[in-house]
Amino acid sequence: MPLRLRKFIGMILLVTLVIIYAFLAMIIAVRTLGDAPAWVHFLYFLFSGMIWVLPAMGIIKWMAGPRPQ
Repeated sequence: MPLRLRKFIGMILLVTLVIIYAFLAMIIAVRTLGDAPAWVHFLYFLFSGMIWVLPAMGIIKWMAGPRPQ
């Protein structure tokens, strides 16, 4: 697969991942953290804001393609 096509597909996947992940994190927060104190909200959004990086790293590694030898 050409590198340009791989980067285009990866960009679409990254944007889709961020949008879907943000909505899921928001829905989970609204349903479960209604009466929780502020520090619980802070910890939830801190961790959920960092977890999306893991699948994004996989997509970015795939976008870069195989390492040249």
